Amino acid sequence: MERPCIKICRYEDCTGWCLGCGMTKPEKKSWKKVPEYRGAILAALTPRLEALAATGHAVGHSAGKKKSAV
Repeated sequence: MERPCIKICRYEDCTGWCLGCGMTKPEKKSWKKVPEYRGAILAALTPRLEALAATGHAVGHSAGKKKSAV
């Protein structure tokens, strides 16, 4: 199973969710070491990214883009 990490490791302060993939730091570590957690981790990612986007965060590949200076 391919890892959902997209190499944009920026974390939302309150939740600890990665803005790129939605995983937490402990989940990223568990992905390789505890494969039986993968299904639960994957099930949580889309709702997390949707929740972050609903609060105005750039998520997914957009989270890796630099904000333009105004």
